[in-house]
Amino acid sequence: MARTETHAKANAWKPWPLEAASQGMAMVVAAFTAWRTAAAGRRALADMTPDQLKDIGCPEPARPTLFLRVGLMTDLMSMR
Repeated sequence: MARTETHAKANAWKPWPLEAASQGMAMVVAAFTAWRTAAAGRRALADMTPDQLKDIGCPEPARPTLFLRVGLMTDLMSMR
């Protein structure tokens, strides 16, 4: 015997495009907030001196170094 009663849905109907758009916007806002926080941290570390970095336990950032071999300036000047 087939049942003919109707059953109420457990959850209310939600328009999915609106929900997806709000989730997408929340992800954009979260990503922007994380980027802004990371940029502020990098800026704060860039303004610190090596002694201050050592005080807070942060290793000194690797600064680019230039290695010159002996006699390079002499060679360059003679090529002129």
